[in-house]
Amino acid sequence: MADVVHSSLTSRSRWSGLKIMAILVAAVLALPILVVLINVLISDGDVWTHLYQTVLAEYVSNSLLLMLGVGAGVLLIGVPCAWFTSMYEFPGRTFLSWALLLPMAFPAYIIAYTYTGILDFAGPVQTLIRELTGWRYGEYWFFEVRSLGGAMVMLTLVLYPYVYLMSRAAFLEQSENIMEVSRTLGYSSQRAFFKLALPLARPAIVTGLTLALMETLADYGTVQYFGVSTFTTGILRTFYGFGDITAASQLAGVLLMFVAVLILLERYSRRRIQYHSSGLKKASHRRVVLRGKQAVMARVFCFLPIVVGFFIPVIVLGYWALFKAEVPGANFVELAWNSFYLAALASLVVVSLALVLSYAIRLNNRARSVRVSVGIAGLGYALPGTIIAIGVIVPLAWLDHRIINFVRDYTGHNLGLIFSGTLFALLFAYTVRFMAVSLGAVQNGLGKIKPSMDMAGRSLGLSPYKVLRQIHLPLLKGSVLTAVLIVFVDVLKELPATFVLRPFNFNTLAVRAFELASDERLIDAAPASLMIVLVGLVPVILLSRSISSRVGH
Repeated sequence: MADVVHSSLTSRSRWSGLKIMAILVAAVLALPILVVLINVLISDGDVWTHLYQTVLAEYVSNSLLLMLGVGAGVLLIGVPCAWFTSMYEFPGRTFLSWALLLPMAFPAYIIAYTYTGILDFAGPVQTLIRELTGWRYGEYWFFEVRSLGGAMVMLTLVLYPYVYLMSRAAFLEQSENIMEVSRTLGYSSQRAFFKLALPLARPAIVTGLTLALMETLADYGTVQYFGVSTFTTGILRTFYGFGDITAASQLAGVLLMFVAVLILLERYSRRRIQYHSSGLKKASHRRVVLRGKQAVMARVFCFLPIVVGFFIPVIVLGYWALFKAEVPGANFVELAWNSFYLAALASLVVVSLALVLSYAIRLNNRARSVRVSVGIAGLGYALPGTIIAIGVIVPLAWLDHRIINFVRDYTGHNLGLIFSGTLFALLFAYTVRFMAVSLGAVQNGLGKIKPSMDMAGRSLGLSPYKVLRQIHLPLLKGSVLTAVLIVFVDVLKELPATFVLRPFNFNTLAVRAFELASDERLIDAAPASLMIVLVGLVPVILLSRSISSRVGH
């Protein structure tokens, strides 16, 4: 009897220990956000007053216009493509249904560099126009790619898959009976789309749109290269140009309010109206067959975003990398190694902490403190890398200076930077930024494991830790691998946080591609850019396979 009581007490202490650990991890991950919010409340300094009087209105207007343009673009591409591939049968539909996700492999700043090289004045398109017509510069109109409109187009090309993915899932889950009822009411397929299917899919569409707009606000490389002043460029300009962390934090706080409004609008849209479909047959089981011109139009409409958003940039980058760029040397190998081991280390840290947090929820699913803490830990994905970078560097720099002063006072030695000038700051920022991605994959995997498995393990005398290690982890291999790969690629593509927090004399593929493009060495940036894109294909292919297996196609 005493052994049973001791085992129960030990188990409870471990559970409470895991609960405390989850709350502490969440508190640490929330620190950058808290730092930014505190700096917003600090009284204005001279730099902030100058920004307010000169450029703040431009940052706000450009950011709003960029969101408006990208929002319209991703909706006009993503929703119709999702509708065509879900509800209609036409030649190439199976290929297009997953290939429409391929542009997700491209970071926006890389596709921006590529199309600048193609469409700029010295690029092959305008050169060919001048050779064929004899026109000179200024005698003809051509789309200015380095502009606010160009940034809208580039971001739309790589972000529409968010809306497409969410919309297609919603259309596939709609009951076939709904479409049959629409036919009995005399609705055409177009009217059924606007009157029934679109309202039913509205929550999913809004979710995808919100994700795309948050990525738009987070973008730095595209808007910086195109010379568009937004909050992300303003934050880094204030941080580096003025050296004023407080003013940069205040700008980050304003941007944080934009993100908060987007999140609140998304949640409000889901709470405002709820749609339910109770039919057993799914729309994917009986598609309308398109023939003739209609089939051609659907195929062209769905194929065009893939060609423009993936195939053309990949072909151009491959041509530049193989035939025009400088032959990659030891420096490129070093950049690749830095990028890969940093991404691998970050993915292991993030997924390990995600396992701890997810398992804490499983063991303490009735504890509100744990659920709230894990929810806070996942907020970082909604924030741009610039905000997280500012929120990370402020407390770490403060802690470094306290340690340096303490050691110097007692030993006379200058210890140097320990946290803010090392890879620790980068790993911390990546953990805050990408924890939500990892949490989603791990929690989804844990949710598929029946609670009876835990009970069976506990009845055999296994501790909660051994249940996780011996029972759950083998069953979670697929989910954990997915989380590791997604975080790996996200870290590989991340630009603003890496740009701000990287140690001196430390570079990555993303930063190097940005630096070369900024120096107008677009062709030399091709090998690093192509490497990032090819690695980015891995989670996209995994996601496509997952969707195909789930819907049976």
